[in-house]
Amino acid sequence: MRIAIVHDYLMQIGGAERVLRALLQLYPDAVCYIPVFNHRLLKSQFDGIDVVPSFLQHFAHRFTYKLMLGLYPVAIEAYDLRHYDVVISSSSSFAKGVITTPDTIHINYCHTPSRFIWRYHDYLNEQDMSFQQRIIARSLIGRLRNWDYIAAQRVDYYIANSHNVSRRIQKHYHRTATVIYPPVEVERFHPEEANQGEYYLIVSRLLRYKRVDLAIAACKQLNVPLIVIGDGPDMRRLRRMAGPKTKFLGYVTDTEVTKAMAHCRALLLPGEEDFGITSLEAMASGRAVIAYGRGGALETVTPGLTGLLFYEQAVDSMVECMQEFEKVDFDSRRLRAWAQRFDVSEFKRQIKSFVEDHQLLPCR
Repeated sequence: MRIAIVHDYLMQIGGAERVLRALLQLYPDAVCYIPVFNHRLLKSQFDGIDVVPSFLQHFAHRFTYKLMLGLYPVAIEAYDLRHYDVVISSSSSFAKGVITTPDTIHINYCHTPSRFIWRYHDYLNEQDMSFQQRIIARSLIGRLRNWDYIAAQRVDYYIANSHNVSRRIQKHYHRTATVIYPPVEVERFHPEEANQGEYYLIVSRLLRYKRVDLAIAACKQLNVPLIVIGDGPDMRRLRRMAGPKTKFLGYVTDTEVTKAMAHCRALLLPGEEDFGITSLEAMASGRAVIAYGRGGALETVTPGLTGLLFYEQAVDSMVECMQEFEKVDFDSRRLRAWAQRFDVSEFKRQIKSFVEDHQLLPCR
C-alpha cells in the first residue's frame, strides 16, 4: 500500500501527537503531510520522518500559527494526494479536509469535531474581546463551520477516539464512526508501590475550557499541595489565583512527567475531556484519577476502582470529591491492569486491522 498520513499541525506534544507517532511507527514508509510544524519538535520527537509542509510553513511560527485559521482550508486542499492507495488523516480540525481521488480510501482518526468551531463559547472567552473582535471572530467561525461540515463529508470512514467523540461526529457531521481508543504508552510509566503520593497533579494545556482553575481553587481551599505541568494562554490568570502550595512547572520532558505521575497523590481532571489519555497514564503509574463526570472520563474512570467522579463543575463539588477520595484505598496493580487495555500495542493492532479490512472496499 502507498499510504499518506495527514496531521493538523505539529507545534506541541499532546494526545493527538502521540496518535501520530503510533501511526508512523505502524507505517514507517508513509509520507506525512503537516501544514505547519515546529522544526525543533519535529527533530526531537519525530526524527527521520518524511514531512511535506504547506505554504503556511514559510511564515508561521509558534505564536502565530493559530491566527491563520482562515488559511488552513486552503493549505489542506492544496495537497496533491493522487498517488496514494490509503490516506489516514489525524484530525481535531482541518486535516480531514484533504481532497482524494475516487480510487483512494480516506480514513479519518477523529480526536473531536473542531472544538473552536462547534463549541465556540467553551473555547473562546468573548469577555476578553472588543466588540469588533467578537464580530470578526463570529464571522470567521461561521465560514469555517460551513467548510468543516462540507470537508467532513469527504471522509470515507471515520474512527473516533471514544464513544463520546463518536456521538459528536454523528451530531455535527451526520456520520457514523468506529471507536478505537488512542494509544497509551504504558511501559513509560512505573508505579511506586511504597509511595502514597505527595501532591495532587495536573498535566494539561492551560486553556480556559480545561477548567484548571477549579483544581487550583479546590486545592487552595483544602490547603493541599498541587503541581501543574503544562503551559498556555491561561497561565497568568491561574498563577494569580493559586495558593502558596501550588507550583507551576510549565512544559517538562516526558521523563519528568513520568516521575511526577509516579509520585502524585492523584491526577485531577476538572475539565470535560474528549477522551483523556493523561488519566490512563496516571493509572499506568498506579495512581487514581479525580475527574469531572462528563465526556471521555466516563469511559476511563470507574468510580471506586480507578478513581472518583464529581458531577457539578464547581469548586464545592470538586472539594467534596477530593475529601471522599482520602477515604478510599485504590489498588495500584488493578489501576495498571486497567491502563494496559489501552496500550499502544492494542491501538496499533486495531488500526492495522481496520485499514486492511477497508482498503479493498469501495469508497463511501
